[in-house]
Amino acid sequence: MSQRLPKFPFLGRLLMQLPSPLGVLPLIAVLIVWQILQKGNSPYFPPPSAWWSGIVQSAATGKLLPACLASLQTILVGMVLATAAGVMLGVLIGLSRRTARALGPLLEFCRAMPPPAIVPLAILFLGYDERMKLTIVVISAMWPILLNTASAIQRIHPILLDVATSFHLSFYERIRFVAIPSVMPSILLGVRIALPLTIVLTLLVEILTSIEGVGALMITAQRNFQSGQLYGLLVLVGLFGFFLNTVFSMIQAIILRRWPPRSIPA
Repeated sequence: MSQRLPKFPFLGRLLMQLPSPLGVLPLIAVLIVWQILQKGNSPYFPPPSAWWSGIVQSAATGKLLPACLASLQTILVGMVLATAAGVMLGVLIGLSRRTARALGPLLEFCRAMPPPAIVPLAILFLGYDERMKLTIVVISAMWPILLNTASAIQRIHPILLDVATSFHLSFYERIRFVAIPSVMPSILLGVRIALPLTIVLTLLVEILTSIEGVGALMITAQRNFQSGQLYGLLVLVGLFGFFLNTVFSMIQAIILRRWPPRSIPA
């Protein structure tokens, strides 16, 4: 196997994005010890076997799958919209230094606004529905992408801009052929930062508003003192985030084939 990897450098780079199974061993060891030591049905620290029973019970009621699909839809649609809005606004702001300086304080103020503080205002205008949840997720998750993109646009080498001027490229062609390819690694870095933030925001809004989703199931389990189900849902959320991060790491490796790592000169 080691002799074949050099013949397929891209495949080797893609496989390197997969997490090592050895990293799960400490977690498995902790769960085994927890199961052995916690034999009773504790309301605060139930054994891992009770977590599984809680998940099975939630699935049997028919509530788990719709909740997972609702949360997944919000996360995926929210990431797409946040990426589109962040890249578009970041490019437009980064291309003009005057605009970047003028909007800098406003952008930092909006970025620092805590997402829970937006929830009452969003409910006032949009009500308790999926649009409200999606709006909060998009507005709060686009900032890492927007700021990374705007900062990278401002660092584009002047020679590239001079080449675009020499070829008489239009504004759209400059963005498509010069700006976006030049800042693609920064855009992907912003998306990587925004992805776990999107998951957190989705669950936060569902917990605060009880809109359909995994977060609503978690707050319901907490209110009904179903600690086993609550722990099980927490593990399910962790596994879901772990899976999404791994998938995005592989997608990022595929996209960044055109941007190989540069060696540092001695």
